[in-house]
Amino acid sequence: MPPNRLVVTFVFISGVAVAVIAALLTQYLRNLSISQEEHEFRHVFIPLPSENILNVYDDSKLTSALGNTELDKVQVQNIAALTAEALTSLHLALEMKLSGKKNKAIKLFQHAVALAPCHPDILNHYGEFLEHTQNNIIKANEFYVRALTYKPNHEGALMNSQRTARVVEELDRITLRRIDDKRNALSMIPDNNVALIRAKKEAYFQHIYHTVGIEGNTMNLEQTRAIVETRIAVSGKSIDEHNEILGLDAAMKYINATLVNRVGSISIKDILEIHRRVLGHVDPVEGGEFRRTQVYVGGHIPPGPDDIHYLMQEFALWLNSEQAIRMHPVRYAALAHYKLVHIHPFADGNGRTSRLLMNMILMQAGYPPVIIHKQHRHKYYENLQLANTGDVRPFIRFIAECTEQTLDLFLWATTTYSQQVPALSQETLFTKRHNTFILDAESNEILEND
Repeated sequence: MPPNRLVVTFVFISGVAVAVIAALLTQYLRNLSISQEEHEFRHVFIPLPSENILNVYDDSKLTSALGNTELDKVQVQNIAALTAEALTSLHLALEMKLSGKKNKAIKLFQHAVALAPCHPDILNHYGEFLEHTQNNIIKANEFYVRALTYKPNHEGALMNSQRTARVVEELDRITLRRIDDKRNALSMIPDNNVALIRAKKEAYFQHIYHTVGIEGNTMNLEQTRAIVETRIAVSGKSIDEHNEILGLDAAMKYINATLVNRVGSISIKDILEIHRRVLGHVDPVEGGEFRRTQVYVGGHIPPGPDDIHYLMQEFALWLNSEQAIRMHPVRYAALAHYKLVHIHPFADGNGRTSRLLMNMILMQAGYPPVIIHKQHRHKYYENLQLANTGDVRPFIRFIAECTEQTLDLFLWATTTYSQQVPALSQETLFTKRHNTFILDAESNEILEND
């Protein structure tokens, strides 16, 4: 074959090959583009689970019909309407108060506070009602302080707060002295006392049952006891619920074996080791590790993950500071609990770890581990929320009350002829105390009357 014909043939074949390759490449790129579009569509961000899980109502019509400006106006109008209703309820409450109808007045005050919980006038008037009509100086002072949180220059709340502050401080000291007396009475009972040993065992199961129950665990006390003692699964309950109980049991045993009797500072490593056991059965990867993502806890937005290490170092410095250690143990333990749960350093298990740290501090000071009953979780979280607004005293008082109730249970269980205090398995706590406190104008002393 002549050279020119060979060249022509080669060029022709090459052209055909290039055309085929180009066609195939075009088809491949087109399929790749379609595949990428489908891939991107499948990864659409889903902000919430399905409606049947969260019971979320469809507000799309309202959103599409109203722009952001209109929505803001609607919200402002709703707030204004609630405030107006709250003020109307306040005026009616004041009228009921003047006419001596205390029961109706208190319901109207509570309704006003529920509608406008940040209104300083409502908070101040309700405080005055609690102080002068209900003789509840401590609660009244809390409302005065809350009013000042939202309006620092509120004249009435400022005068009321300053006037009641010293009385409230003395009442708190009386409570802590009473708790110390009960702790001292408990410490006089020999460790080999059969009743004390039995009470400790019962309280151990109670503590695990209630502290996981606060977080939503549905195991009852008998099931909790069976899991801890036998390690046998309970039918109809989730694996996570079992593992929460086993994790808390492991953390309690670790504290009892290594930290309670140890002399020295509390380190970040100690807190991480507690958390490692709390979450070890549920999520071994996250157990003992600081979170690496942002979390949201109701109305509280904890610090970002980049700040965790610094904040925990600051927390450890405070934990071991002379100022903290010299506090009354109940105050010290309650503040340690609040500060840790406020930082929220873990992805999960913050509440359980904070309560364990609190109880470790209390046990080191001779108190039994405090049982916070799951029936009081609303009050527990409400006081934590109040602490976030700037007044941590209600939370400390709540922990003090739980401490005293736990001591009462131990003393009841170890006394042959006991007073009328709740049994260890009884769930109705926080019985009303009928003592009233009066400030003697001449001696400036607190008098306690039955």
